[in-house]
Amino acid sequence: MRKDVRILLVGEPKVGKTSLIMSLVSEEFPDEVPLRAEEITIPADVTPERVPTHIVDYSEAEQTEEQLFQEISKANVICIVYAVNNKKSIEKVTSHWIPLINDRTDKDSRVPLILVGNKSDLVEHSSMETILPIMNQYQDIETCVECSAKNLKNISELFYYAQKAVLHPTGPLYCPEEKELKPSCIKSLTRIFKVSDLDNDGILNDNELNFFQRTCFNTPLAPQALEDVKNVVRRNMTDGVNDDGLTLKGFLFLHTLFIQRGRHETTWTVLRRFGYDDDLELTQEYLFPMVKIPPDCTTELNHNAYLFLQSVFDKHDKDRDCALSPEEVKDLFKVFPYMPWGPDVNHTVGTNEQGWITYQGYLSQWTLTTYLDVQRSLEYLGYLGYSIIYEQESQAAAITVTRNKRIDLQKKQTQRSVFRCNVLGARGSGKSGFLQAFLGKNLQTQRQIREDHKSFYAISTTYVYGQEKYLLLHEVMPDFDFLSEADLACDVVCLVYDVNNPGSFEYCAKVYKQYFIDSKTPCVMLAAKSDLHEVRQHYSLSPHEFCRKHKLHPPQPFTCSTIEAPSKDIYTRLTTMAMYPHARLRCMCACNRCSYCLCQNLLKLELLRSIKAQLCRVVFNSSSQRPPPLYSLTKRSVTALCRLTHGLLAREVTSQTCFWLPFFLFLLHVFTLC
Repeated sequence: MRKDVRILLVGEPKVGKTSLIMSLVSEEFPDEVPLRAEEITIPADVTPERVPTHIVDYSEAEQTEEQLFQEISKANVICIVYAVNNKKSIEKVTSHWIPLINDRTDKDSRVPLILVGNKSDLVEHSSMETILPIMNQYQDIETCVECSAKNLKNISELFYYAQKAVLHPTGPLYCPEEKELKPSCIKSLTRIFKVSDLDNDGILNDNELNFFQRTCFNTPLAPQALEDVKNVVRRNMTDGVNDDGLTLKGFLFLHTLFIQRGRHETTWTVLRRFGYDDDLELTQEYLFPMVKIPPDCTTELNHNAYLFLQSVFDKHDKDRDCALSPEEVKDLFKVFPYMPWGPDVNHTVGTNEQGWITYQGYLSQWTLTTYLDVQRSLEYLGYLGYSIIYEQESQAAAITVTRNKRIDLQKKQTQRSVFRCNVLGARGSGKSGFLQAFLGKNLQTQRQIREDHKSFYAISTTYVYGQEKYLLLHEVMPDFDFLSEADLACDVVCLVYDVNNPGSFEYCAKVYKQYFIDSKTPCVMLAAKSDLHEVRQHYSLSPHEFCRKHKLHPPQPFTCSTIEAPSKDIYTRLTTMAMYPHARLRCMCACNRCSYCLCQNLLKLELLRSIKAQLCRVVFNSSSQRPPPLYSLTKRSVTALCRLTHGLLAREVTSQTCFWLPFFLFLLHVFTLC
């Protein structure tokens, strides 16, 4: 809504422009009329639309032509005043005033015009027969009002219509010649209909209509009023109502009817509630609300945002296969002015066997967008109507800004859900394969990906000690001489080399020594293509010697040349390192002999869960059984013991942990036997 309205009155001398302004202000006809009235401001609380209104008079006797042009450029609406008893003043409307105004205004942003026939008290006939052809000829003319400054006839109505022409213009909505809505208006109302159609069945049922009514006008429709609306549509359209619900055609017909009956404000109220401006474009304030992101903080979607996105997915997953087909994706994005997802998305997130984006992949893509470009995510949520459906002030309510990473390091814990791993390596080392393997694609599947459909990102979920987290992999283009801050800013680094290429490891070693040797960011060496013969690297130290010297984990063997989907163990380990950068795990191998691997195997076998379940059954079985006298544990003590053991397994594995681990497992075993 505009902050104010500026009305300019122009016309031939002696037609009564100044008298109209003075009669409005004093509510009586002035005895003496000056050549020109001073600019008048009417406060917002006095006007029907609650908007401050400035009324400006023009006098040919007191003002120059240049001053007139300046006032025309500042005006929001121009009233061309003529005297109904003066034919020459009527002729001047088309021969002088309208051409003059059009020459001084931009064609794409013409100001609305109102024709004002003053001195109606001096004639018994109406001038409408002469004026109607003029109104039909010029689309910029909003309406015509006949009034009398002397007997105060239609004075208030004149300025109300002038306000209305600015705040609720007809031009962007309706074409009088065709007697139908303009294409831009149809497009906007169609998006509003689709957003309001919560179950995507193509009709607005009573619940959806009431929600729409309450959202736009802060009041629900009574059952009878709702039925009356549908009956009006039924009488005028055969397919406006279907299954007792309002179709898109019926919805558009209602707004056409509102405009034809002069109730433009109804349609404009709906449009503005859904974020549209006077040009029927979504406003910048609606699409891009302010979100403050301090340094070293990231952005994530909160719980309500994921619930909303889940409802959007369910709304468009018509075949209920937990994946979006290309047709379903197009249907989902019909409320967007463009297709936001390209073919690369299918190789950025998880897909099913048909290559369709799965439910988890869908949420992953939203998580990726929010993490990398929160403004783009806010824009997308705006198109989907998040703030309207969830009745929030803006889409900013869907965003969580994480706390500073330094605080996480100090407290040795994090509440973040998304962790970034930058993948670096020489060309041909296997970085792209590593990313695609995270999405469950083996080498054979990867070879089918078109070059122009490849992605430098891959995101999916991993589970770290029972917690679901998102791991975002970013393939960094190999450029040793220059790595940007974005290439270095991450939670964990994966340095990839090809075991079959003797010159591959040198790049990883130099990048580590140049950028990460003094960094607190955890680093992992990945020995890619481990199914091939390992050759000696052309570097002073072997990969194992290099890692030992710099206190890194030994190179992790990796291959995606398997028939089945590649293992995800390495991705879980990367996420673990990103979550607990302070914890120096002794190794990251898969030998099944060291303490780390034994603890991981225990967790994978769900030993802790089974022991806890048995403890609960022993201690909290039927009340008729007498508890063992030596081991009558409370529920709190059992839970605490399990948490303590789980914590030891989850944290840094040291020799001290290995010493205490058998003791705690023995205690659990004893309690289980009891």
